[in-house]
Amino acid sequence: MSILVTGGAGYIGSHTCVELLNAGQDIIILDNFSNSKEESLNRIRKITGKDFKFYKVDLLDKNGIENIFAENSIDSVIHFAGLKAVGESVSKPIEYYTNNISGSLNLFELMKKYNVKKLVFSSSATVYGDPKKVPITEDMPLSTTNPYGTTKLFIEQILKDLYVSDNSWAISILRYFNPIGAHESGLIGEDPQGIPNNLMPFISKVAIGKLEKLTVFGNDYNTHDGTGVRDYIHVVDLSKGHLKALEKLNKEQKGIFIHNLGTGTGYSVLDMINAFEKVNNIKINYVISSRRPGDIAACFADPTKAQMELNWKAEKNIEDMCRDSWNFEQKNPKGL
Repeated sequence: MSILVTGGAGYIGSHTCVELLNAGQDIIILDNFSNSKEESLNRIRKITGKDFKFYKVDLLDKNGIENIFAENSIDSVIHFAGLKAVGESVSKPIEYYTNNISGSLNLFELMKKYNVKKLVFSSSATVYGDPKKVPITEDMPLSTTNPYGTTKLFIEQILKDLYVSDNSWAISILRYFNPIGAHESGLIGEDPQGIPNNLMPFISKVAIGKLEKLTVFGNDYNTHDGTGVRDYIHVVDLSKGHLKALEKLNKEQKGIFIHNLGTGTGYSVLDMINAFEKVNNIKINYVISSRRPGDIAACFADPTKAQMELNWKAEKNIEDMCRDSWNFEQKNPKGL
């Protein structure tokens, strides 16, 4: 029996595939390379010394997805595939709703048809909107501030309704905070197309000279240094959380389970710049600008529930994240 990984060539997907293969699992990867590269599949094979099936399929291609289910014996699905840039979602809401929600509906419909009812879904801390307090627990009110976050929230609701309609499903919803870092080999890491949307790849591109400077949006927030505070988690720790979630679905009762995956520690933008400079002995050129619309002051997790129920805890620290990010950037200055 195999695990189908949608978006398995992407940043978090590729690291999770490495962990799955190293744990002795059989996987099938589905990806359309809209925000990933085929080379990442070669890198996964190189790191693990193992092979896997791959299908270049878009989740909007229902027949293409059905072929995968028809041709393989699939036991469970880890669903990463989706458009993920917050800023872009504001300018392209129709594309985001179509891609993320319709694609997910196609996948869930075919899972139901082929009686594959174990699912780990890649959600996001964006479903908490602008939280009234931190740290954030899973039972806090849900709201969103951008179309990307809204697609995640809608898909969560679809899955809750799906479970109500059929209690034979086992569904894990993982709400990520801010994944950064790279595999220690430097073979896979965050490789955004175009100008990065996220802080760490932006810092790395400035460090290597691809970008002139980093823009820090806002230094007047109610935080310890005025810059935005986030919960940054190493992508390898995050990936291991998916294996723990799948383990729970495999050995326990049916149900719908929701967990935050974060460290529980908030770091500001300036904290991240300082840590990167210190660990890698390199200076980062940055300028302070005005706040971006939709940004919030502070967002970090209470990861207690994942520790208690999944036996999972983030192990890598801010130094590991900065060191591994820079190692990947230096080894792949032109990307994958």
